Amino acid sequence: MDEEYDVIVLGTGLTECILSGIMSVNGKKVLHMDRNPYYGGESSSITPLEELYKRFDITDGPSDSMGRGRDWNVDLIPKFLMANGQLVKMLLYTEVTRYLDFKVVEGSFVYKGGKIYKVPSTETEALASNLMGMFEKRRFRKFLVFVANFDENDPKTFEGVDPKSSTMRDVYKKFDLGQDVIDFTGHALALYRTDDYLDQPCLETINRIKLYSESLARYGKSPYLYPLYGLGELPQGFARLSAIYGGTYMLNKSVDEIVMEKGKVVGVKSEGEVARCKQLICDPSYIPDRVRKAGQVIRVICILSHPIRSTNDANSCQIIIPQNQVNRKSDIYVCMISYAHNVAAQGKYIAIASTTVETSEPEKEIEPALDLLEPIDQKFVAISDLFEPTDDGAESQVFSSHSYDATTHFETTCNDIKDIYKRMTGTDFDFENMKRKQNDVFGEDEQ
Repeated sequence: MDEEYDVIVLGTGLTECILSGIMSVNGKKVLHMDRNPYYGGESSSITPLEELYKRFDITDGPSDSMGRGRDWNVDLIPKFLMANGQLVKMLLYTEVTRYLDFKVVEGSFVYKGGKIYKVPSTETEALASNLMGMFEKRRFRKFLVFVANFDENDPKTFEGVDPKSSTMRDVYKKFDLGQDVIDFTGHALALYRTDDYLDQPCLETINRIKLYSESLARYGKSPYLYPLYGLGELPQGFARLSAIYGGTYMLNKSVDEIVMEKGKVVGVKSEGEVARCKQLICDPSYIPDRVRKAGQVIRVICILSHPIRSTNDANSCQIIIPQNQVNRKSDIYVCMISYAHNVAAQGKYIAIASTTVETSEPEKEIEPALDLLEPIDQKFVAISDLFEPTDDGAESQVFSSHSYDATTHFETTCNDIKDIYKRMTGTDFDFENMKRKQNDVFGEDEQ
C-alpha cells in the first residue's frame, strides 16, 4: 500500500464510485478504500433481510412469512433514475449498462385532497384525468405545448416570456393555471421539493419539465427506471469500470488519518501504512471536521404484502405528496418496488417514504405517506443528518461529496459529481470524457 496515487477515494457510495471511474478512464492512478466490508456506503442495498433487522436493532429477526432472507436487497436510500437524465447518460457513455438490468417504474402518482391520482403521462391521459376540470385541461395542454416547443436559443418560441427574467409564477399566470395544477406541475413534473422556484427565472423549470417529458417519451409508463437487485448495483458497476482501468480497491480497510502538509492533503494512513496522493475524494463521514450539518432527512422503509391502494396494483411506483397538500415546506415522497425487481421475496413489496425534516417530531411529519401504505408488516425508521462541505477543496485538495437528499431521483447527485469534477480538474464536466477508449476492452468481450 506504500505507493503514490494521483487520487485516493474514501467510501464506495455512488458519487465516489462514479468519480473514481471517471478519473481512472482519464488515466489517473486511483486507490479506492472503504472502512465497510461492502460496497455502497450510505447508498447500499442490504442483504440478507436479517442484516437489515440487525442494522436497525430489531431483536426479533424476520418472521417466516418474509420468505428467504437472501431474496431481499433493501435500499437504504430510495431513488429512481430519470430515463433521460444525467445518471443514465453516465451509464451509457461508460458502458456500465452492460453490468446492469433495468425495469421501467410502472407509474408516478400525486396526492391531492387525501386521494392518489396518476400523473398523466400522455395527452390522452391528461384529458381523461380527474386531477383537473375540462377548461383547466385545455389551458394545461396549451402550457405543455408551449414548454415542448420552447427553445432558449430561438426567441420565436418565447411567446412573450423572457427565460432569464420572467418568473415561473408569471408563466403560470400567463396560461391562467389554477393552484392544483401549479402544485402538480411544479412538484410532480418539475420535481421541486419546495415552492421557492416560483419567484426564480422560469428557464430552469421549463428545462425540468422537458426532462420529465423526454424521459417519459422513452418508455411510456413513467419517466423512471430502477435496476434489478437494487441500487447497490450502481456503485458496484462503476467500481468495475475503475478496476478495468487500473483502479485499486480495498474494502474493510480502516482509515486512521488523512495526512496533511502545509494545509494540503498528501496521503491517507491505514493500519500503520501511508498511501500518498495529490487529491482526495470522500463522503462526509470520513472528514467530520470539514463538513457542516445542513438539515435532516427521515426515511421509513416499509415492508408490505400488498400493492399500494389506488395505484392499479402497480408493482413499482412513485407517489409525490406536494407540500401545499399537507401544510409543509417540503414534499413527502414514496418510492415503491417489489419482488418483480429481485429485491424482495415473492409477493412482497418495499415502500420507502422520505422527506426533509422540518420539526422536532419527524415521525409525525411522515404520517400522511405511511397512511397510504397501511397495513405495514414491518417498518424501519432512519433519521439522517445531511452534510455539505465547508470549503471548495481548492487549497486542501480534499473534495467531499454532499449527503444524499430527500429527492427521489439522482439528478442532484449528478450535479454534485459534475461540480466536484470541475473543482478537481479546473475544466467543465463533459460526458465525452467518460467514454471508454476504443480497444480498451481488457477481456470483456467474452461477456
